[in-house]
Amino acid sequence: MSFFSNIFGRNNDPKSIISFDVIDPIYSYLYNEQSSLEFKVKGIQEDVMVNLFFVPGSFDHKEGDEEITKAGFNNAYEVLNELYKKMNIGTLSDEQIQEGLEYDFIHIQFYSEPTAEEKKFFKRSIKNFVIFFCCTNSLEINDFKILYSGRHFFDYTKGLLESELLDINDPKNESEAIGIRDFKLVLQGICQYLNIEIPETVELPSQENLVGTEEVTLEMFKEYLQLVSRGEIEGELLESQSQELFEKREQNDYEFDYNFDFFEGINSWHSDWKFDPEDAEYFIGEMLGEEDFTFEYPEETYSHDLFPYIQSELEKRNLELMTCETYGDSYLFFLANKNEVNRILELSELTKLEVVRL
Repeated sequence: MSFFSNIFGRNNDPKSIISFDVIDPIYSYLYNEQSSLEFKVKGIQEDVMVNLFFVPGSFDHKEGDEEITKAGFNNAYEVLNELYKKMNIGTLSDEQIQEGLEYDFIHIQFYSEPTAEEKKFFKRSIKNFVIFFCCTNSLEINDFKILYSGRHFFDYTKGLLESELLDINDPKNESEAIGIRDFKLVLQGICQYLNIEIPETVELPSQENLVGTEEVTLEMFKEYLQLVSRGEIEGELLESQSQELFEKREQNDYEFDYNFDFFEGINSWHSDWKFDPEDAEYFIGEMLGEEDFTFEYPEETYSHDLFPYIQSELEKRNLELMTCETYGDSYLFFLANKNEVNRILELSELTKLEVVRL
């Protein structure tokens, strides 16, 4: 299939990166060079995955056939027509289906930070943007529609069918709004990764190189320790601990002791995953140096359900409660300055000393 830019395209706002003139060359690369990509975009949790799928080819296997049958369809073309109906795209006729042509779409998947409600259940929120091409006021392909889903596609056909038509200018909820915000960043990252020139009229979501490999240095470990300790670690202790962590990284040795020795100089709270509000008030008060620290919360509220109420009280002090990833059923809480949280998360990714927002 050949695509051409057209001034009548609905999704071709010259200022928006979510536009045909940006997505079209991405499609061309996927179709002509490499149909699958996986890489890191700065500011996005985990790797971004970009895949070009074909109907019926990508569904022509046992699992695909089973999913299609389970969904109540006879073949992949019928599934595609169901998706087209959802997007108000003209469906394929029986004659077109008999021709056996392939129709493709792009699936972009990544993770974003969860909303306050989502944080009760998971640490990251999956985002699926599935792009289908179409014609608008033209005989040539010049436009696209996007289906969106915030769920895992364990059953790929079911995942597609449960996705909803996306209006990038009118998100249905906070989670979708975060997804659209990060989708813009991802599109810029894809273009930079593939060396695709972005039109000058586009308002970029970031002025940075989002895919450049940053060399990890000793200074990054020092900065990490200074930020997570809010300046408590300094002098010889800062030098020795950052040097030790840097050397472990160089040796690819990250089998840290469960007690996290490098946290000994940090005012922190190592807690079981279950804790009472009174525990939180006491230990956070110790970290703050406030014996009378309290926060408001509903009755019968415990453990991770307390996080929104704790954060609300700490926000008054320009602080945020965070935890190191313990890879177990416990937390290693510490307090971070609100304006330093994003940098802590960046350094966490670079140093592999994982930190989690609550």
